[in-house]
Amino acid sequence: MEFLKAVIKGKNVYASQDTFVSRNPAALDEELGTFANATKEDCREACRVAKQGFAKWKNTPSPVRGEIIANLGKLIAKNKEALSRVLSKEMGKPYREALGDVQEAIDTCHFFLSEGRRLYGQTVPSEMPNKELFTYRRPVGVFAFITAGNFPFAVPSWYFVPALLCGNTCVWKPSEDTPMLSKLMVDLIHASGVPKDVFQVVFGQGPKTGADLVSLVDEGLIDKVGFTGSTAVGRTIGEICGRNLQVPCLELGGKNPMVITPSADVSLALHGAFWSGFGTGGQRCTSLGNLIVHESHYDNFVAQLKTKIDAMQFGNPFKKEHLYGPLISERILNSHLSHLEKLVTSKHKLLSSLNGKVTKSNKPAWFENDPEKGYFAFPSVVTGVTAQDEIYATETFGPLFNVLKYKTIEEAIELSNGTGFGLSSSIYTQDAKEAYVFKSEISAGMTSINNSTSGAEAHLPFGGNGKSGNGSRQSGIWVLDTFTRWQSVNWDLSGKLQLAQMETNYIEPTDLVVDVSFLKN
Repeated sequence: MEFLKAVIKGKNVYASQDTFVSRNPAALDEELGTFANATKEDCREACRVAKQGFAKWKNTPSPVRGEIIANLGKLIAKNKEALSRVLSKEMGKPYREALGDVQEAIDTCHFFLSEGRRLYGQTVPSEMPNKELFTYRRPVGVFAFITAGNFPFAVPSWYFVPALLCGNTCVWKPSEDTPMLSKLMVDLIHASGVPKDVFQVVFGQGPKTGADLVSLVDEGLIDKVGFTGSTAVGRTIGEICGRNLQVPCLELGGKNPMVITPSADVSLALHGAFWSGFGTGGQRCTSLGNLIVHESHYDNFVAQLKTKIDAMQFGNPFKKEHLYGPLISERILNSHLSHLEKLVTSKHKLLSSLNGKVTKSNKPAWFENDPEKGYFAFPSVVTGVTAQDEIYATETFGPLFNVLKYKTIEEAIELSNGTGFGLSSSIYTQDAKEAYVFKSEISAGMTSINNSTSGAEAHLPFGGNGKSGNGSRQSGIWVLDTFTRWQSVNWDLSGKLQLAQMETNYIEPTDLVVDVSFLKN
């Protein structure tokens, strides 16, 4: 039997070995499909096809490319519920969140439709006569990108929609956690009118197919790389691109702070912290990492947080009252368990009595799923954490966050910035001065005031600094600088060689001294 490993030039490519299975993480006996790891030669062929397709696609008028993106948005909207159901089944995200994940892709298509008519350059006045100056946005070339499984529909669209709109061709390596959903997305992309040689996909696991794909930067087959994932892998990709004088788009991890000030609306802040920490099971790059609470609220806030956790239900992604479902994969579950074992020390306190993996012996009465057939984990909150603890600066990526105490806003900002990450941040305050100081001094690329650490919108730049990324941004008009290069053109119509700066006919001022003798002393 053969299994899908790539879609190249619109044709499915199969293999009979080196396979991996997509399973429902809430019911592991439910298989959604089997896929094969694309080889390095498959990746090479996908890049060759994309390079061939670039010549025609870059010359397709950008308003026409925008209309194709509009077609894609309509197709996604038409299939929104079906796609969301597959998304929930394949990676365990609650259905309500899955609908939002798919909607984000629709919003992205809606936004970039119009940008096809706004890829503006400028006409620039020349210092020489009979000479015209222009600037143009030109596409980069072949764009290869690797995405994670926590936002398997939204995040890929942040990459390929603006990339295609700007005239680039794409080779995508989707997460091995969501290959079935990714195949559906590729089908929609081609059905929307994107030419078959413009968009390719290679399936496979990150350490295998992902590594093979990125290595082709060294062969000159890739002009731009995008990656969403861990900081460690991002560093490796940055090294490969750097030696080829390329600047990748790296959207990496976070240890996102939320500050609760003395003037905060505690009830609102409690809801914000809860959602930031446990939405999507804490499996967001923007999930809450360090909850930094003023000493005047600390004891009360922690007590209310414990009450809320004890009453929380989770596990079934299709049940509205369940905040999160299973974790995405066994890999992420094991990493979460390792963090609890190695980073939580005797000086710390866990708010809940139940932590770690859900088992048959410890499952609550309301828990509906079979814990032995899913990747289920209890929510955990660690108190007694300080900036000297390893857990303070470690991204845990799961239903786990820390609580720290502070006295002054300066101390809170220092704790917020001290992890080395700089993705998302939040402050709850009714004091305008505190809000102003926080948004001015925080090192994160994104800041919320009286809102959660997560919640991107398609028309705002998304991205981080420090260990969270290399300063590149996704979404909004700012991403156009990622997928285009500026070209300056000077067109001399004078019929002779004109030398700027040397032959410019600047007007020299006269030696005038203003006479003010008419003024009285």
